[in-house]
Amino acid sequence: MGRRIAAIIRHGDYQQRENTPSALQPYPLNAAGKKHAEQAALTIGEWVDENGWQLVPEIDCSEQLRAWQTAEIIATTLNGSLTSFQTLSERSVGAAANLTSREIREVIHNDPRYPDLPQGWKSDSHFRLPLQGAESLLEAGERVARHLQTRIDQLPNADDSIKLFVGHGAAFRHAAYHLGLLEYEQIAKLSMYHGTPLLFERLDDESWSHLDGAWKIRITGADYRD
Repeated sequence: MGRRIAAIIRHGDYQQRENTPSALQPYPLNAAGKKHAEQAALTIGEWVDENGWQLVPEIDCSEQLRAWQTAEIIATTLNGSLTSFQTLSERSVGAAANLTSREIREVIHNDPRYPDLPQGWKSDSHFRLPLQGAESLLEAGERVARHLQTRIDQLPNADDSIKLFVGHGAAFRHAAYHLGLLEYEQIAKLSMYHGTPLLFERLDDESWSHLDGAWKIRITGADYRD
């Protein structure tokens, strides 16, 4: 059986609205973000050449523009294609999409059905806003983990294959927890560099192994940022 490897890539830096935790911001990559995507393509190309892996031409990306643009740059460089999936999106805040953190707090405060938001709600893995369409970080990670596992398990077994997934840092971290690649305590301590791939291998016993690439160490007390 050939090896099955998932390359997990956080989108490049983008024109994010400040203090706004929504995954659904519609803004494009900035100049630095485009360079992040170009570097990701170079890194993947080097790994493929060095190891003799078969690169799966179809790249999976989230539907957010920043992820799509990152995947497009990589696909152009590596002669691939891309398909967008809602299942690779970052954690949704539902009806509060694209509101600032202050505006979200005011919405909840002014709604007599709900208590005020707790401190640190944005980075609390278990917390879900009490709004239509919202999900917790752990729920988003479970969704992404299912996508990764399903798509990797669909690869043919003959060759050593590597498939690329472009998405979002927090969702990928929580997916890694669901896949057994991180302990729960590690989720809050780690992040992902823009455009720096992590390689996870799907083993024959259906477990996962961290093959290559480095997590980013989060600064203690830093605010959550996609």
